[in-house]
Parts: sequence; structure tokens; C-alpha cells
Amino acid sequence: MQSDAVKPDAVQPEAVQTVPVWSADPRTGEQRAQVAVEAGPPDVDRAVRAAAAAEPALADRALRAALLRAAAERLESAAEEVIATADAETALGVPRLTGELARTTYQLRAFADIVDEGAFLDVVIDHADPALARPDLRRMKLPLGVVAVFSASNFPLAFSVPGGDTASALAAGCPVVVKAHPDHPATGELCAGLIREAARAIGVPEGVLGLVHGLEAGLELVRHPLTAAVGFTGSVRGGRALHDVAAARPRPIPFHGELGSLNPVLVTERAAATRAEELGAGLAGSFTLGNGQFCVKPGLVLVPAGEPALEKALVAAAGQAPAGPLLDPRIREAFLAGVEQRSAFPGVEVLLAAGSAPVEGAPLAVRAGVLAVAAAELREELLEECFGPLTVLVRYSGTEELAAVLDRLAGNLTATVQLAADERGPEAAALLQRLVPLAGRLVVDGWPTGVAVAPAMHHGGPYPATTSTSTSVGGTAIERWLRPVSYQNGPPELLPPELHDANPLAVPRRVDGRRES
Repeated sequence: MQSDAVKPDAVQPEAVQTVPVWSADPRTGEQRAQVAVEAGPPDVDRAVRAAAAAEPALADRALRAALLRAAAERLESAAEEVIATADAETALGVPRLTGELARTTYQLRAFADIVDEGAFLDVVIDHADPALARPDLRRMKLPLGVVAVFSASNFPLAFSVPGGDTASALAAGCPVVVKAHPDHPATGELCAGLIREAARAIGVPEGVLGLVHGLEAGLELVRHPLTAAVGFTGSVRGGRALHDVAAARPRPIPFHGELGSLNPVLVTERAAATRAEELGAGLAGSFTLGNGQFCVKPGLVLVPAGEPALEKALVAAAGQAPAGPLLDPRIREAFLAGVEQRSAFPGVEVLLAAGSAPVEGAPLAVRAGVLAVAAAELREELLEECFGPLTVLVRYSGTEELAAVLDRLAGNLTATVQLAADERGPEAAALLQRLVPLAGRLVVDGWPTGVAVAPAMHHGGPYPATTSTSTSVGGTAIERWLRPVSYQNGPPELLPPELHDANPLAVPRRVDGRRES
């Protein structure tokens, strides 16, 4: 007699497979500890539905602002643990991460101030005007819904779980589910726990911030029917794949992705002749900052041919940059392969050889490098970002060669022009204007590394720098997670208080064409 347990036609439940998520040391490549397991479809579904259920609590703007400030306080109270955990997983160093945490808590509080002020709601009231056959119209911006945020490898705080995408989405009234980055999963878990603690303390459901791990979990998150928008910082390949998933949904959703950027720098002939030492040292400091792992690292520099002083100063300064580990062994391998490939191209001169440079306590460390090539021999492969401490000098002769190189460049986050002190006339203005189509931020006589959290900041640019025209840094980042809604002939008792004539919440607005504040 055969038992029911082994009937050949019985459907056996599929075994649940758990894939561990490990925290690793990028200095050595060794695993540190298991911190989580990869999320399956049911886990993603639970996280998204919990976030959606928490959305009504965010309708109260005062509570929203309180959540952002409470999150900043919790992160600061655990600063020592947060910084130590992030350094153990990224090797970015305590000084750098201390500054990054300060930036992260600052932007949380900055968005709380934006929520309090209310101008982001963009309230517009046009009273009925029979002479224009116009009904009563009242418009404001409302949250989209659950936002999926993808953590960045190179900013474990400011562009990850507690970072700008999360802060701006919560400020907009949107709950968040974060896809943790595999380079710093323990940091992500720690920060998510602190934000949930803050939520509980002020009476907001902790599901307002979800966290999932795993590549497939990220895809499920973008596909989930309750996900309303996506914020992404990462590679061109990964970002484009997710962008296409978001666009292929039965109901496509906005995908705000920051992908890749060369951040070209243009040095004029006069600048190279008069500021060679200064420019060489400044460029070296910029492209090696954070071991070349900043999204605004200057990766392509147009320099006038026949100006060896600038190149000599650059090589001398870059050669003094300390060797250090990259964010993970995979990134290291890609960097070394990229350097080898680019160095072997015909016409490429290796001014400073990048490569493996083991140091005490960090056998996976690498050193910075500088390559040079004539504009006439510039290959398309050299116009692709090489993530890590490498920059490519393109030597141009005359305005025609310079223009030809600029015409080949794709979209970037930044474009920089280095001028001489006396270059402030129409030619310099025209040169700066020539860079406008290439980037979202134009830098004059400075360096692109360092993105200030300020209302006027724009961190974005033409594709492939980003997939939209929005910014991911600064106050207007909140606009990505809002949509405008107009109420026509709505009785006052049915309207949101922000749209009442008496303006009980004192929201800045425009009424019948006139700005009120």
C-alpha cells in the first residue's frame, strides 16, 4: 500500500530556497557576516503593501516633517556605529563617511523645512470668470504613491537607504521601499532600522520604509503594481535594464535614473599656459577623490596640445595619491580590465600607470592612472566611463578639433571649463554656452567633485547621465514624486485645506495670477 506522501500524482510544494546576503570587506574581499537573505516575490509584495498601507499617515504634513527630523536625530545618535559599519563595508574611510552622514542628516532636515513651508505643493487658484468662460479651478501637487529606491554603491548613506531619494520621497508624502546595495547590506539594515524606530516613535507605521535585498527583488520591486515611481543610482547597464522594465509594465511608471557620466573638463590654451601647476594639482585631487568613485569624477579632459607643464604637474600630483581599495572586488576587476583595454589602444600614451597596488591591510588596493591621446585618435571606447581613479587627456589642436570632440560627447552630469584670469569676454561666454547641451551643471574654474545640497543645485543631465530632466540633489528633487491635480468647481467642504480661499495652512500660492506667500 502506497502512502499519500509518495503518490506519484501528488503535487509536492516547492522547497523554499534562501540565498544569504553577506557583508564583505572590500580591503581584503573576505566575507564579514551574513546580514540578511535575498527577498523573494512574496517578501517584496509584503514590503510594498506595507508601504502602501502607511501612505495615509503621511498625508499629515506636520507628521511628515517630524518623521524626517526624527530620522536625522536617530542617525546622529547612532553615528559611531553607522560610520564604523559603512567603513567596514566600503573602505571609504571615517573622515569621508563622517562628512557623508552630516550631509545625509542635513538633507533630511532640509526636506522637513520644505514640507513645513509648503511651496512644493505649487498651489494655484483661478476663481471663476464668466467673461472668460472659465470655471473655478484649484490645483496642487499630490504624492504619486510607493517609491522604489535603489541604493548606490559609492554613497552608502547620502544616496542609499537614508539618502536623498528616500528623503525627498518621504517629504512628498510617498512611502519608500529600498533595494539595498550588495556592497553595504549591513549599513542598509542598520539605517533602515533607525528610520523605522523614528517612525514608531512619532506614530507612523514602520512599513513606511521597506528594505529588500537581491537582484531579482529589485526587478520584482519595479514590476509590482503598487510601485508608482523609481529612483536609481548606478551603472548604465543596470539602470537601462530597470528603466526598460518600468516602461514595459502594463502601467508604465516614472524611472528617475542616474547612470553614467564622463564629466568632461575643457582647458583653454590661455589657462594651460598661465595656470599649469594649479590645474594639474586640482585635476589630480578631483579625479582621485574617493579613489575615483564619485559620479562626478572628471574622466575626460580636453587639453591643448603642446602644453607639457600641465601634464607634468598632473602626473606629479596624481602619483602622490595614496593607493586604496575600490568598493568591491567586482568593481576592482572591471577597473583593472578597463585600464588595460584603454592603455592598449593605438595612439594612447600611458602618462601614469594605474593598476594593482597592495598596501598593508588592503591587498586589493589600486593606484591612480593618467592616459593621453590625440584628438584625432580618440576612440569611442575612450568616451565610456571607467569607474575608478583614471582620467583620459585628449590633446586638441585648434578650435576645429576641440569642436569635433565636443560634438561626439553624450550627456553628462557636469561639464567644466578652465579659463585664464583674463578670459571673461564673448569668446569665453560662447565656450561656456557650447557646453550647455552636454550637462546639467556647468562649472567654471573649479572641479565637479562635490555636489552641494542647495536649492539651486541640479544633479542630473542628458542621457545617459540620467533618464529624466529632474535632479536627485537639492530641494526640487521632491518634484519627481508628485503629480498635479486640478479641482473644478469643488465645494469648499470637499477641497483639501490647502485650496481653501482662507488659506488656513498659510501655504505659498498663486491666486488669480498673483503670487501670495
